[in-house]
Amino acid sequence: MKNTSFYIATRYLLARKGSTAVTFITWLAALAMLVAVAAMFIIISVFSGLEDLNQDLIANLHSDLTVKNKSGKVLQNIDKATKIIGGNKEIAHYSKVIEEKAYLRFRENGDIANLRGVDSAYIFVNPINQNILYGTYPSFKFSNEVLMENKLNNRLTIPVGEGADYATILMPKPGVGMISKEEDIFTKREIFVSGIFPGNDQLDNTIIAPIELARELLNLPKDAAYQIVIKLKDANKADEVKADLSKLLGKTYELKTKKEENAAFWKMINTEKLFIYLIFALVIFITTFNLAGAITILQLDKKEQAKSLMSMGMNLKSLRNVYFYTGLLIVFFGIISGLIVGTIMCYVQINTGFFKAGSNTDLAFPVRIIPLNYVIVSATAGVFGLFVSRLFSKVNKSHFKAN
Repeated sequence: MKNTSFYIATRYLLARKGSTAVTFITWLAALAMLVAVAAMFIIISVFSGLEDLNQDLIANLHSDLTVKNKSGKVLQNIDKATKIIGGNKEIAHYSKVIEEKAYLRFRENGDIANLRGVDSAYIFVNPINQNILYGTYPSFKFSNEVLMENKLNNRLTIPVGEGADYATILMPKPGVGMISKEEDIFTKREIFVSGIFPGNDQLDNTIIAPIELARELLNLPKDAAYQIVIKLKDANKADEVKADLSKLLGKTYELKTKKEENAAFWKMINTEKLFIYLIFALVIFITTFNLAGAITILQLDKKEQAKSLMSMGMNLKSLRNVYFYTGLLIVFFGIISGLIVGTIMCYVQINTGFFKAGSNTDLAFPVRIIPLNYVIVSATAGVFGLFVSRLFSKVNKSHFKAN
């Protein structure tokens, strides 16, 4: 009897209806489901692309693992820590880093900058040298040779290259007492800019400099560092390596993975993605009321056929299944067609970059197609469609009864 109900439902959907209005309402419900599914798939795929884009943007900011001191800024027993880190076979490279706010001045211009002092191994952990707009990465022959973020350099208009004019970097001195001149407040060094790199929300106002410059400005010992950044041979083993190092380094140190360093950032991204999903889930839910209307109208249109079927022995449950399967077929058509249309639109965007992120930018909306997005969209539309089809296939019971 189930096969009979499904066959009749297929005929009801594909065959000519008794009224043009019924045909229009039925296919309008299918088209509405198609559009809603396609829109949801495209938006979720854009957010998947944004996740990749954001991950690339912060790739040069945080390493696979970061070691910091739990109390205070300067790492304690750094020789012991580097020996333990260097002995771990899962670690490819590590680098010492000092990061501090400083004031940068060039002629009449000045701005607060984020000074990141690094050693020569830093590029093996975070390959920022591969993303330079012009100029060169510091050679580390001189402690006052720096790499500067693009927007910061545009504001200060510092010439780039060896032999160009020097700028001044100032670091506040700790301590108390009378202040009579600028040297009492700041430690100053002359610097020159060897190259420029593109910034982003995470790297704005940043200066990459040899760690010796940071130590001089902060009056720190020769081997001092605020943190050790680590590049793993396999980034997927970050949690495992973190656990091993935590046991060996002890409670003095705090270890964080790249994901933990960016916990607030990724929480924001995931919250936005959740809200977008809920909004489009609501759109699909509202769209299914077109399906409810189509099932109800179809029941009225096929009232006489329903009476005939019941006269020939079809029970009420099987007759309800006819309208239930009709609703499911509409939903199935909408899901499959919507996913096909959505996939085509995504591939067009990936290959052409037609849709831009803004009117004054060449950055195209990033898109990434992943299998999970198909599952999420299909499940959302399928659950709502199943619920509405089952609910509205039970209405108007009296219409199913023969006289």
